[in-house]
Amino acid sequence: MKSFVTALVLVASAAGPALANQCPLLQAQIDKAIGNRFDPGAANARSIAAQAQALHNSGKHAESEAKYDEAAKAAGITLEMKK
Repeated sequence: MKSFVTALVLVASAAGPALANQCPLLQAQIDKAIGNRFDPGAANARSIAAQAQALHNSGKHAESEAKYDEAAKAAGITLEMKK
């Protein structure tokens, strides 16, 4: 049982940094897609992406990814997720 718990801890600790690397890539895709657009969708996407960045900074990467997806939908774009 102890080795199972140890294995779970190792897997969880490895997954955190992997998810953390996804957030900046999603932010870059949104920034590139909306660029200098000033339409309401782009403004909304910028606001949502800022919330996603705050979640990323606080270590909530799964929530951050969901917010980035929401921002992409607001901007009318599709994000490419890391595999």
